[in-house]
Amino acid sequence: MFEIKKKEVLTPQTKLFVVDAPLVATKVLPGQFVVIRVHEQGERIPLTVADFNRDMGELTLIFQEVGKTTVELGTLEEGDGILDLVGPLGKATHIENFGTVACVGGGIGVAPVFPVARALRDAGNRVVSVIGARCKDLLILEKEMGEVSDELYVTTDDGSYGKKAFVTQELERLVNEGYGFGFSIGIGPLPMMRAFAGVTSKYGIPAKVSLNPIMVDGTGMCGVCRVSVGGKTRFACVDGPEFDAADVDFEVLLARQATYCKEEKESMERYEHRKCGGCSE
Repeated sequence: MFEIKKKEVLTPQTKLFVVDAPLVATKVLPGQFVVIRVHEQGERIPLTVADFNRDMGELTLIFQEVGKTTVELGTLEEGDGILDLVGPLGKATHIENFGTVACVGGGIGVAPVFPVARALRDAGNRVVSVIGARCKDLLILEKEMGEVSDELYVTTDDGSYGKKAFVTQELERLVNEGYGFGFSIGIGPLPMMRAFAGVTSKYGIPAKVSLNPIMVDGTGMCGVCRVSVGGKTRFACVDGPEFDAADVDFEVLLARQATYCKEEKESMERYEHRKCGGCSE
């Protein structure tokens, strides 16, 4: 069991756990992820590591409650344990001094962008970050991103906080104002990363996105997390999760993401039915 040492509610649907996992904490690097299982009957799901403390042996995991497993995970409290936690998995972000870099996070994607931005800053880069959410109440890690960025721009879709814009629109504005980016990374919902790929390709900016498709074992054996990159099949768990943004076939990825929507809805409905003791409401 992996003890939850701290729990924080970032938004109504977004939770932060600090988990005791010393062996993983000593090895994990920005861009990598873990696969967890809440209990013996639970499914395995991947979660990107949002932060780590090697001295304390702790991982910070930030997740959004979007389905049965993440909702169930969110019911755990400090002192509870996660049954399985395997990692670090995937390839770490390539970090070097590129000069000026753009770190773009949308929604829950701000969490995995944070350790990458920090590592890029530590490598001597000038870090320009753009983070956003649908509204102010869903924005996360603004303070933390500000601490690891030379410049931070905040957007919301509805204009309730920061600038009323999508993060990709703000990125394009910066490019048009003369910012020259030697590297960029964008993490968030698939439509956001597709738009990010469009902007960075348009201006010839080297860009990476982090993909989180349906995954089972996380070691390349099951093939469930296959994605089409540069016209070739790749596995997000071992070849990624980061890929060149311009090479990702987002249409195929979006279609695969919707494959089990019906089953996911049914699973959530059964969970809620059991949770309320079989009530009819």
